[in-house]
Amino acid sequence: MEKQHPYLLEMNGITKTFPGVKALDNVTLKVRPGTVHALMGENGAGKSTLMKCLFGIYKPDEGEIFLNGQKAEIKSSKDALAHGVSMIHQELHPVPMRSVMENIWLGRFPMKGAVPLRFIDHKKMYNDTVKLFDDLNMNIDPKQLVKELSVSKIQSLEIAKAVSFNSKVIVMDEPTSSLTGNEVEALFTIINKLRARGVSIIYISHKMEEILRISDDVTIMRDGKYIGTWPAQELTIDTIITRMVGRDLSDRFPERTNTPGEVMLRVENLTSTLPHSFKDVSFELRKGEILGIGGLVGAQRTELVEALFGLRSVKSGAIYKDGKAITIKSPIDAKKNKIAMLTEERRVTGIFPVLSITANTAIANLGLYQNQLGFLNERKMKTEAERGVEKFKTKTPSVNQLIRNLSGGNQQKVLLARWLLTNPDILLLDEPTRGIDIGAKYEIYSIIIELAKQGKSIIMISSEMPELIGMSDRVMVMSEGRVTGILDSKDASEQAIMRLAAQK
Repeated sequence: MEKQHPYLLEMNGITKTFPGVKALDNVTLKVRPGTVHALMGENGAGKSTLMKCLFGIYKPDEGEIFLNGQKAEIKSSKDALAHGVSMIHQELHPVPMRSVMENIWLGRFPMKGAVPLRFIDHKKMYNDTVKLFDDLNMNIDPKQLVKELSVSKIQSLEIAKAVSFNSKVIVMDEPTSSLTGNEVEALFTIINKLRARGVSIIYISHKMEEILRISDDVTIMRDGKYIGTWPAQELTIDTIITRMVGRDLSDRFPERTNTPGEVMLRVENLTSTLPHSFKDVSFELRKGEILGIGGLVGAQRTELVEALFGLRSVKSGAIYKDGKAITIKSPIDAKKNKIAMLTEERRVTGIFPVLSITANTAIANLGLYQNQLGFLNERKMKTEAERGVEKFKTKTPSVNQLIRNLSGGNQQKVLLARWLLTNPDILLLDEPTRGIDIGAKYEIYSIIIELAKQGKSIIMISSEMPELIGMSDRVMVMSEGRVTGILDSKDASEQAIMRLAAQK
């Protein structure tokens, strides 16, 4: 019987340098068997780079990796899988037009027949998949096309795939960033089952409450360096934040210095063309106000703000801006009425990943940079992009950098700079800090409050209750497409919001 080492995984003295940047500097990570080990740090702390070294995507310049006490040479992802290490990336990339079972066994299909007439054994693949799902208490049809699955089901599929390799170490990078509360609970059930079997989970997340609930141990990194490892039960949100950012953030939210004024936007009885969407929604938004929108999944918050931006059609109702009725049937109409929007899925519907910061900043306002012949003035575009970088303190070597190379917080700053070039009166922000670390969140909060102080009117959707309460002058709560209440900041508690969010 193989002797169990006190640490299932040890990464010692891991150093990795890229041109001009020391991404990892003598980093240590020790993971005990059958534990959930949280890996925390701000964006740019080196978490993903360390995990890519573990999974064979990067080769460390220095350092050693041990698995159950034995030195492991991991030069590729294939080596990692052979050593029992799997990684579920934050960006899920299944093959959408193939079935669930084909995605799980991709590259290692069970075969039957003799060479050269060998065929995929679909019956065995189906039975193996059913057995795998039964073992993990997952309710997914192996024959269903992946494109038909929800994000949470795809997440479950990726976990099942990792387990199918008989992995002893599974890395989960932001596994709950797109999951609902119930889906998070289902994920935690699976994680607990894996932990009970002796599987170790390396869990990367910015969600503090989640980390403290699910983790056994927590390792914190900062600026590519190892800060320390502590039992999760000894930590609080405040101590984690202080160790992550290297300074005390006694207040998670900046002081609101904006002063709401006269009514800027009035919405009356707005109803979607779709039968199960928002209905009879009425509210007012004041100049210089931050109006938060809360609610559970299915509340139709995103659908509402998308309608205000012309991305969804409405059957009835009216929208007034500065006391005058306006019609918004497209984002062009919204822009003409000085309304801008940051979408929920930054990577899918926000950034253009293969374009530079300059292009991403200018793209909503290209008319400003065209001459009479239609050619773009690239120098003027670059100047505007540089102003945005300077204004929001965006961390980047230059505006020529591809936006996909920036951290989530810095990408969001570029998107804010983009929309501010359209000189909006109203900003619609859908989950503006999703997937962003605590330090970058504070910077985004400060920007939002400063914009409100300048007189911009802001609608902010957030699923994080502390954020909703800490940032909003008022909170409008929705449930199943209806407004169930609007709370002043002094009355907005988690209990009050949840009470309204649960109303039918």
